Amino acid sequence: MLVTFGTTLLALLPVQLGMALDSTDAFSRIIQGIVTGISFLGGGTILRDRDRVRGLTSAAAIWVAAALGLLIGCGLWQLGLGSVLICWIILKVVKQIEPL
Repeated sequence: MLVTFGTTLLALLPVQLGMALDSTDAFSRIIQGIVTGISFLGGGTILRDRDRVRGLTSAAAIWVAAALGLLIGCGLWQLGLGSVLICWIILKVVKQIEPL
């Protein structure tokens, strides 16, 4: 939730500072920075044991949370809400079939 909230705030920042919405430079730089930083953060959650890799789902969830925050912050909250539902379904289904 904090990743989503933080990325939403960062996406809203140029708008609140009075930058024009049609100026893609500020949004592009913010999005690039978020994707780079969140990818690094997610990469830190991936651990490897001898024959097992752990944390891939956590890393993906962190990355998707950032994307959801960007969607909401850029005003695409309907798409963000639909994406939350899809992610929740995916995580529930995968958790049930994972032991198989």
